[in-house]
Amino acid sequence: QVQLVESGGGLVEAGGSLTLSCAASRSTLDYSAVGWFRHGPGKEREGVACISSGGGITEYAPFVEGRFTISRDNAKNTVYLQMNALKPEDTATYYCATALSCQFRYGTSVWALDDFSNWGLGTLVLVSS
Repeated sequence: QVQLVESGGGLVEAGGSLTLSCAASRSTLDYSAVGWFRHGPGKEREGVACISSGGGITEYAPFVEGRFTISRDNAKNTVYLQMNALKPEDTATYYCATALSCQFRYGTSVWALDDFSNWGLGTLVLVSS
């Protein structure tokens, strides 16, 4: 079973940038879609972005569209989340997880957490104002 480890979080000023990494071990990510989620203070865990197994399909939550970019390097068994123009409301612990696809919950434009597995322990992103 694949094990995911997130890294790259930290403290950044509003308007700044960070790149998160999601590294897999024990198994390959080649056949899995990978999603990034976040859990902010006082909020529920929410999907941020997702990338298909081959990297040809990417999906973003509306609140990060145009600011965040998800990518993957299957040779390195790693998925990335480039975050630009960060806002204080982006403060959260960011997690990655695998899925069969980036399909949204039926009839919605959000991902179902139950469709994702192999969750990492997360990396904390703090955006100061």
